[in-house]
Amino acid sequence: MNSITTTGIVLTRTDYGEADRILTVLTPDRGKLRLMAKGVRKIKSKLAGGIELFSISQLSYIPGRGDIDTLISSRLETHWGKIIDDLTRTMLGYELLKRIHRATEDEPGEEYYTLLVSAFEALNTGLNETVLELWYDAQLLKLAGHQPNLKTDTTKQRLVEDKLYTFDFEAMAFAQTEQGLLTPAHIKYLRLVFGLDEPTHLSQVKDAQKVLGPCFQLVSTIRKQYIR
Repeated sequence: MNSITTTGIVLTRTDYGEADRILTVLTPDRGKLRLMAKGVRKIKSKLAGGIELFSISQLSYIPGRGDIDTLISSRLETHWGKIIDDLTRTMLGYELLKRIHRATEDEPGEEYYTLLVSAFEALNTGLNETVLELWYDAQLLKLAGHQPNLKTDTTKQRLVEDKLYTFDFEAMAFAQTEQGLLTPAHIKYLRLVFGLDEPTHLSQVKDAQKVLGPCFQLVSTIRKQYIR
């Protein structure tokens, strides 16, 4: 049977038997793959070096009869090594893998792969972890069709500069109220968070720290509603 070659990012690795491992891999062109890496836990395995976490790997595999294919060769193309140099970055990296795994079915579009690549590149360069996590959650929500309304309030009126707001999670929109803790500055920042394709640009936003905390809490709460 002819082999298939693609590139991918390993999402999960599960030990199987004495020396094998089952991999879940996110690819740009073949969705999510489940690959059996036979003998990969042996010291002399030729597969082991090409399936590191936080990496892009070139993978060749033979399709199986069931839902698990057989990995026959692997080679690292990109390794974001600085992620594992810092414990906080490493733990966030693991969490990003878990979230995109939960958010995707067997055949996700290329945009999910692109999102993970962008996130790991930013994490590897030392972007503020809170900013990165906020942007990542926002992009997952947008891809899943759960982006909050950042244009009009719950009464369909345009969001304006001199009003205060709370967020109505049922309506997925802001509600105007004199007791609101969310300002136009928060909404402007959220528009950037959801609108930017690359998270590194958020580090250039002036006075972002003043609005970062509430924006992070809001997006995190929405994400937990839709991506568990």
